[in-house]
Amino acid sequence: MKTLKPFSALFATALLAACGGSPKPEPAAEAPAPAVETEASKIERGRYLVGIMGCNDCHSPKLMGPQGPYLDPDRILSGYPADRPLPPVPANAEAWALMAMDLTAAVGPWGTTFAANITSDETGIGNWSYEQFERALRHGLYKGLEGSRPLLPPMPWQNMVDMKAEDMQAMFAYLKSTKPVENVVPTPIPPGAKAS
Repeated sequence: MKTLKPFSALFATALLAACGGSPKPEPAAEAPAPAVETEASKIERGRYLVGIMGCNDCHSPKLMGPQGPYLDPDRILSGYPADRPLPPVPANAEAWALMAMDLTAAVGPWGTTFAANITSDETGIGNWSYEQFERALRHGLYKGLEGSRPLLPPMPWQNMVDMKAEDMQAMFAYLKSTKPVENVVPTPIPPGAKAS
């Protein structure tokens, strides 16, 4: 017990000092106001988001090089090339989810789908409003149009439903700034139907 008294006294002194016995610290300096985002910084952030979210994986045609496929620099984000014949689809493909070699076409129980052109060309999203873009990604509607068909697999629009508005706006700003690539992507092929 004798050893506890000095500790108790020390604790009581520290408690009193903490409760007002010492001068109050200076108030913290206010955090600087966030920088106003310029259009260029918004586009750059959109480019970053499109890159890390893997949009090029499906929406950009690929070329084959010595180390495997790489993005076709002339057709970035232009979707399935309209001038490319569809590769032969295996007989039991609708029991699977299969992708074409460059990932711009997919076949599965939903039929055959083609990655959309999301460049700034009018055959892409060039004449879309931001509201259409947001509706497409938040509600899974083709071209973001009310009453249109749903976006089909493998488009992972469900992953974007809760995206922050400023991130979606940045992605849209970037896509609207891309090099326009004219490419009318084929329409989906229903299950069991043959490509024309």
